[in-house]
Amino acid sequence: MYQIKIIVEKYSDGYVAYPLGLKGVVVGEGNSYEEALADVKSAIRFHIKTFGKEVLLYEKS
Repeated sequence: MYQIKIIVEKYSDGYVAYPLGLKGVVVGEGNSYEEALADVKSAIRFHIKTFGKEVLLYEKS
């Protein structure tokens, strides 16, 4: 299992979430914290499935 730190930021028009420790750009957004977190988790899975585990900057913990 890989651990990826995810940052969620609140803005006046919603939330934006992004992971640390991945090569490339992966961003999620939503009207709530939970929506943004779910969106970025889905984007992370897609990113790794598409580009492979080489996008992970850190080893498995």
